[in-house]
Amino acid sequence: MFWSEEKSKEAFSVPDDVVDLVFKLDCKMLPLEHAWSLSQAIHAVLDWIIEEELAGIHQIHVAESGNGWLRPEDPTNEVLHLSRRTRMMLRVPKARIDDAKQLTGKTLDIDGYSLTVGEAGIKPLSDMTILFSRYVICDAGQSEEQFLLAVAEQLKDLGIPVKKMMAGKQHTIRTPDGDLATRSIMVADLDKEHSVRLQQRGIGPGRHLGCGIFVPQKGIKPVKETS
Repeated sequence: MFWSEEKSKEAFSVPDDVVDLVFKLDCKMLPLEHAWSLSQAIHAVLDWIIEEELAGIHQIHVAESGNGWLRPEDPTNEVLHLSRRTRMMLRVPKARIDDAKQLTGKTLDIDGYSLTVGEAGIKPLSDMTILFSRYVICDAGQSEEQFLLAVAEQLKDLGIPVKKMMAGKQHTIRTPDGDLATRSIMVADLDKEHSVRLQQRGIGPGRHLGCGIFVPQKGIKPVKETS
């Protein structure tokens, strides 16, 4: 008798080469546009972080909706109100975990607002097949189609085939060297290996400003709402 059965695929295990460090915070308010000042404050303590290829600094966000609250849009007259549950995240290679934890206990000045960094926990990357990046640096005035083609080319360079993508909200990041145009992007139907690779590598410049960093996304509805 000849009996052949399809081999079951081995369970995928997310590697720990790159992780997110999730820091507790003691901070009541921050400027809406804090990407540059946060980056500079962290760089003053961790002088390697901007040059570390696989490191990134997530911008700080708080939960939206629920009771109808939405993130303010006027950076000149409004601030971001943080809760006790708000966290600060750094994406770092495994070899830099202990170095990054030197932030614990430091008080950072973020454009005149005091932010004290607490203990950090380690959060592994996700194997979810839908990923979302809030900010990807693009050319100002670039059409949605041009943006998607540019992202597809960067994914191709990473060896990641493109199946489904959706562009979202446009945003401007202010820096002393000039404004940076960004746009959000969702990438769907990724293989687990490709999902992890995209989280590890990201796309485009500006990871120290929170740009090109991908996080897991449960579905496309939140992206549609920001389009």
